[in-house]
Amino acid sequence: MFRRSIYKSPAQLRSMVAAGRATAAALAEARRLAVAGATGLELDAAAERTITAAGGRSNFKLVPGYRHTLCVSVNDDVVHGIPGERRFQPGDIVSVDGGAEVDGWNGDSAFTVVLPDPSRPEIVAARETLSTVTEHALWHGIATLARASHLNEVGAAIEDYVRGEGEYGILTDYVGHGIGRTMHEEPPVFNYRVDRRGPAVKPGLVVAIEPMLVAGAVDSFVRDDDWTVTTADGADAAHWEHSVAVHAGGIWVLTAPDGGAEGLAPFGIVPMPID
Repeated sequence: MFRRSIYKSPAQLRSMVAAGRATAAALAEARRLAVAGATGLELDAAAERTITAAGGRSNFKLVPGYRHTLCVSVNDDVVHGIPGERRFQPGDIVSVDGGAEVDGWNGDSAFTVVLPDPSRPEIVAARETLSTVTEHALWHGIATLARASHLNEVGAAIEDYVRGEGEYGILTDYVGHGIGRTMHEEPPVFNYRVDRRGPAVKPGLVVAIEPMLVAGAVDSFVRDDDWTVTTADGADAAHWEHSVAVHAGGIWVLTAPDGGAEGLAPFGIVPMPID
């Protein structure tokens, strides 16, 4: 049986740049609107407009049974939250995940934001720390990809960093993935150490790295909507993600407006644009 290579050609990598840019623009617009009093549906509509204006379409809507451009997960919801009419409250921790398809190529990215609440500084501080650790775990994974020989070094680096930051849980039931002609492709990208090396890291590899951390136990369940993944113990959750390409000149974070320059600077890594 023919198995499609997980590695893209230089021309295919160039074709993925537009989808990454459209995804980044949509997530930036959602982040701008993520304030107390807003709703997930408002963020969803704004992201849809942004992707359409960029000449793309929502790849989340291509998932059978899903009708939205974004997933919006609040507080103890980890991933796959359905945007709704509930208004965000001060102090909420909100994770937003979305992607765009442009000319048949895909991007996928996520961020978490904590809404200010001066009346509950301890809760806000704990949630901000959770989000920050998750974001830093993402960049540790991306930086490791830039220097790794095999993909599963990424998960080991993420786990090592998280374990050094406190008693956070790393979801094991949900992991990152390859990305290209479809949003979810081989290979899996683990957020924790596994007992195999995974595929070689070489030019043409494109993956979505997405650590999902919780403030309590990693046990989760899916709500009655058949989508929203929620912590079983009600603990807070955070989710950060970028689509990253390995090419002959180095790496490029497709879903970061600067290619990952700011996030990779602390590691001494300079991302190189795809020629």
